[in-house]
Amino acid sequence: MSDNTSGSKSAAGLRAAASTDEGALFPTAERAGKFNQSCFCITLDREALALAMRSAAGDSAFYDVHIASRPHLFSGVPVFLPEADRAAMMGIVGAIEATARTSAYIKTVMDWAPEISRHDFGPRGVLMGYDFHLGSGPPRLIEINTNAGGAFLNAFGARAQLACCDAVEPVIRSLNTGTFDPSVIGMFEAEWQSQRTSIRPRMVAILDDAPETQYLYPEFLLAEQLLEASSIDAMVADPSELTHVGGKLIAREREIDLVYNRLVDFSLSEPRHAALREAYLTGAVVVTPNPHNHALFADKRNLAVLSDPELLRSWEISPANLSALSAIPRSVSVTPENADDLWARRKRLFFKPVSGHGGKAVYRGDKLTRSVWEAILKADYIAQDLVAPGEREIMLDGAAHTLKTDVRLYTYDGVLLLAAARLYRGQTTNFRTPGGGFAPVFFI
Repeated sequence: MSDNTSGSKSAAGLRAAASTDEGALFPTAERAGKFNQSCFCITLDREALALAMRSAAGDSAFYDVHIASRPHLFSGVPVFLPEADRAAMMGIVGAIEATARTSAYIKTVMDWAPEISRHDFGPRGVLMGYDFHLGSGPPRLIEINTNAGGAFLNAFGARAQLACCDAVEPVIRSLNTGTFDPSVIGMFEAEWQSQRTSIRPRMVAILDDAPETQYLYPEFLLAEQLLEASSIDAMVADPSELTHVGGKLIAREREIDLVYNRLVDFSLSEPRHAALREAYLTGAVVVTPNPHNHALFADKRNLAVLSDPELLRSWEISPANLSALSAIPRSVSVTPENADDLWARRKRLFFKPVSGHGGKAVYRGDKLTRSVWEAILKADYIAQDLVAPGEREIMLDGAAHTLKTDVRLYTYDGVLLLAAARLYRGQTTNFRTPGGGFAPVFFI
């Protein structure tokens, strides 16, 4: 079942670690750690993945054109985590979403949000992404994303897993990936119904700037086909195709009912997005995720609020939610007043732009130069306590290599849709690491 020479040894190690005696000796978390260190099995069946994608896309060339051309999109190995980590991560998600419904939190974060963000038309935001580092100790939430990419690709990857040994087979069976597609359709219907009276939209536009140039463009096509297969018309579109005429948002002579928004212009303020902005503000189209969703959850300044226990206690956040929110590393806005202190402590900090995305313009404090620091002081940044990522051993060219891992939970309205990991080398996930890329998470 493995395409490397260490497969048989790896499978033997897994069988030993999963045995009754070994399981009694080692807690689940320790067993997961052993798997991540010693399992070099390749579980991704690329032939099955290619077949499934070609079938779903209705295009025999889909895999060769869009996936094989991205050699580091999928890793061949899974990431193992204890079941308790799933419960802990979802507890953090629940605490964040409960806090985000309180009037004190909403008032605080909307005070610094763009004006457009203060309009709440109802949608919760499709495919939220909660990103975690699981180095040593319990899961720590490092980021929240409202247009989290990769879910559709990860669903295919999770369904194309092989069991390299008996120990892994029941874990693969427990993935329950069959619920993803109907849950996604239900999610889009729920977003539509939060702002409209009919059951479902007729036409969905999957929108991004120059979509064909985006690295995750393949999943736009997979999302389009999933909607079409569920009798919802869909198109992948560029904002330049949109016009707002007569109270309708139009693209390719079709009225757009709902926009699945993958733009990183979170406030829709760029001139090229004017038609979408006008249609959104007048209620001519349902947009998800929208500026309100981003302001409520994904503005990096919100992490400073969510990681401030004294402030949260003053809002009378429940003890259970306070405990869960303590898993968010302390974050503060970078200001002239705290600049000297942050520079002195920089080696223990990670710096992120307030409106950043995709790991761009982020810096580990121990890598900072004075010139970069001066640029940070002129921009809007937060400083976050540095939290080590997890690690996964892989076999590459006959040698073992250690890659970093983070874990993303894709959720809707607080419900888990899919869990996936990203394997990488460097400061941030980059899809340029041999052996790295998206990986399924096996909870044991």
